[in-house]
Amino acid sequence: MNLFSMARHGYALTFCLLLAEAIGLPFPAAIALVAAGAAVAAHSLSGPYVLLTSIAALLLGDSVQFWLGRYMGWLLLGFLCRVSINPETCILRSAESFYKRGKITLVIAKFIPGVNTMAAPLAGSMKMRFWQFLRLDFLGALVYSVTYLAVGFLSRDFLATVLRGFHAAGRAMEAVVIIALAVYAVYRIVQYRKHKMYRVVPRIQVTELAARLASVDADKVQIVDVRSHGYYDSGAARIKNSIRIEPNNLEEELKHLSREKDIYLYCT
Repeated sequence: MNLFSMARHGYALTFCLLLAEAIGLPFPAAIALVAAGAAVAAHSLSGPYVLLTSIAALLLGDSVQFWLGRYMGWLLLGFLCRVSINPETCILRSAESFYKRGKITLVIAKFIPGVNTMAAPLAGSMKMRFWQFLRLDFLGALVYSVTYLAVGFLSRDFLATVLRGFHAAGRAMEAVVIIALAVYAVYRIVQYRKHKMYRVVPRIQVTELAARLASVDADKVQIVDVRSHGYYDSGAARIKNSIRIEPNNLEEELKHLSREKDIYLYCT
């Protein structure tokens, strides 16, 4: 993306790139906002119109994610995290942000890689009221857009100098970019293979566990409810004789589990 393209197709580019990132696609929304801010400084675009365009794109994309999260739940969350090295960590990191910061997570989520994609569908899956979500998401979109537009506005001359340098370097810059992408691809493949073993979680059939609970060694079994924050409340029904631990506070919770029993977990 260059300043000429932004000046010529600025509003459409800004809207499309921010909408794409908001619905989970790997597009550089922050870079688009910085470029738009530089175009505003060059008087090629109108600041208020760019801001309105940005907020509209983010709210539209986040609203789509919210309703998909409401009706698809963990299926959508798992899909969004599938490209992550460890999908379980991807989901728990976002859930942990809600657990520690509450609904205010929506205001800062766009600044946190990974959480920015997961926040809206996670809020939907946790049955947050839509109008409450929309108010907080609007504030988050406003802060995010103003921040990066301001960066672009204030660094217009620097960006122009950098772009001239890229054009002057020509093929050398293309080679550097291609090599960097190749190295990154190899790194992701290595990391995927390294962590592949953690993608498989041992499971047991309900009938098999029920049979064990009915046997003579039932006292050697401990069932643990680890439903994530937002899916569990103090009045929720649990499996008989199970105990509850908070998955976002494992370091402390694990101290209370017996080392003498076989532990079976169930979640959402």
